[in-house]
Amino acid sequence: MQQRYDKIDPMARPPLYDDALRDRLLDATAEMVDDKGPERISLRDIAQTAGTSTSAVYALFGGKTELLVAVIEHGFASFGEAQATAEPEGLRALGFAYRTWAMENPALYRLMFGGAVATADCRPDDATMSTAMAPLVRALAARVDEPQVMAAALTVWAQVHGAVSLELAGVTPPLVPWDSVYGTVVDAVERAFPAR
Repeated sequence: MQQRYDKIDPMARPPLYDDALRDRLLDATAEMVDDKGPERISLRDIAQTAGTSTSAVYALFGGKTELLVAVIEHGFASFGEAQATAEPEGLRALGFAYRTWAMENPALYRLMFGGAVATADCRPDDATMSTAMAPLVRALAARVDEPQVMAAALTVWAQVHGAVSLELAGVTPPLVPWDSVYGTVVDAVERAFPAR
């Protein structure tokens, strides 16, 4: 069979970096920032951990700041998907989905909410964060009057975030029954914002 070279774009290049590599870089960055802090990691270390070169990081993200932003945005997108999946089951399910996601993604959770890269340059865009919080806002809009929805959402977020952060930090006695404690937190949220 004769190949038709006149139909091949001479400028076309096969993709060198795929979504799987992008995901490995995001995961490696989250783990390394969680372990060492953002100042102590280098793009070379991240690339080596992900099994690639720094040129892949530059091609996919642009640089270290952009990579950190991408990691945080990836975290919020993943978190938002988990919340959207739980949303049809109501407020209680959102609370449990919050904890489940955090326990499955502890490095991302700490990176997103721990303040390690909380600078203007590393802040994800407002739309990304709003989308992640939208299921909670919608659930509470059915329970409280419009002017109080955002305040209610922040109150709920603070309660579940506090419990999850304490559990992840491991600063409580080792025999604390976290399933029970977290269930009590979610019960308190339900009582504070009952269905109408």
